[in-house]
Amino acid sequence: MSDRPGAVIFDCDGVLVDSETLMSVVFSGMLTELGLPYSPDDTIRTFMGRSMVSCMQIVERQLGHPAPADFLQRLDVRAGDAFARDLEAVPGVETLLDLLDVHGVPYAVASSGSHDKMQTTLGLTGLLPRLEGRITSATEVAHGKPSPDVFLLAAERLDMPADECLVIEDSLLGIEAALAAGMRVIGYAAMTDAGAMRAAGATHVVTTMDEIPALLAL
Repeated sequence: MSDRPGAVIFDCDGVLVDSETLMSVVFSGMLTELGLPYSPDDTIRTFMGRSMVSCMQIVERQLGHPAPADFLQRLDVRAGDAFARDLEAVPGVETLLDLLDVHGVPYAVASSGSHDKMQTTLGLTGLLPRLEGRITSATEVAHGKPSPDVFLLAAERLDMPADECLVIEDSLLGIEAALAAGMRVIGYAAMTDAGAMRAAGATHVVTTMDEIPALLAL
């Protein structure tokens, strides 16, 4: 891949902000308290890339009954505390955004996370001013990843044909969603096996953001 895309669409968690590890620790701890013994690695394998609605459907199927009414509220509080202490932007992503700006390539965010969560995580890492007004959440569409809806809505808001967009994703569900949208996709293999990403159809797979500019002719 060496041709410049018309636009780049970023996933948020794990691609722009280094939140997946922090969230997996918090979520696995709370699931274990519910009686579902999850490790952080188990949590990543089961839930990474899913919307919270989808995650809770899985949790409640495994529990055999609804989760406590305040579960998500307590999860938000604990995750917020962890993010406030330790959250950082993914290394190299600010340089990548700088290069996209220099070359006039528009970009946006399309995430399974809620707008409130992205306002928090992008705000804490200083990325929010660069992305304000270009953030699309799976909470706005009928179906979350692996359906293509959130990527298609992001492309529509950029006024860019889907086949001219390139997605940067760190989850297999996200890769599947991007391909279903008719978009090329770079797999960022920070927490997902690179071979699995290639098998899922990623156009290219990288392990650092520093590898991406050359792939996009920036």
